Amino acid sequence: MLNTVIHHYVRAINLLIALALAAMVVLVFGNVVLRYVFNSGIAVSEELSRWLFVWITFLGAVAAIKENAHLGTDMLVSRLSVQGKKVCMVVGHVLMLYITWLFFEGSWKQMKINWDVEAPVTGASMGIFYASGVVFSVCAGFLLVLQLLRVLAGKVSEEELVMVKESEEQAELEALQAELARENAASPSPLGDRPLPRAGK
Repeated sequence: MLNTVIHHYVRAINLLIALALAAMVVLVFGNVVLRYVFNSGIAVSEELSRWLFVWITFLGAVAAIKENAHLGTDMLVSRLSVQGKKVCMVVGHVLMLYITWLFFEGSWKQMKINWDVEAPVTGASMGIFYASGVVFSVCAGFLLVLQLLRVLAGKVSEEELVMVKESEEQAELEALQAELARENAASPSPLGDRPLPRAGK
């Protein structure tokens, strides 16, 4: 149940990222074409594209939490027992929730302070810009709580207990190895259950 909720939750975030990225590409590319071909432009292009870039960054950070894509160090955790890994994961999630709360508090204050401040070009509230931090904090906090519940319920495998990797290359290698292992398990051997012939017979 929790896995399904997390999957649909992150899928909706990825959809928002795709829509924001598409809008940013249209604004930037369209502005370039208009300037060089028609000697005009979209006045709000630069400001809106900058805002969209910030929102994409924060939403992408939420999706990365689910995929454990944030880099870190696993030098200690990978050498612990299963129980030790669980303790570290719980402590790590509690600390992340606390930091997320601090980030939410700061972003909320900035959003309130700048809500009546107008953007130079669009005239929109600058609070929308700082609201990206609020949305990130709420989404990330919700996701971290769900992950913490999975750990406490014992629904996390031993491989999932090591949340971060030393490098992107190592994470990609392990993901590829896991995918190959699943494919090999799903596809039966072409020889079936027949024993291999012995040499000399």
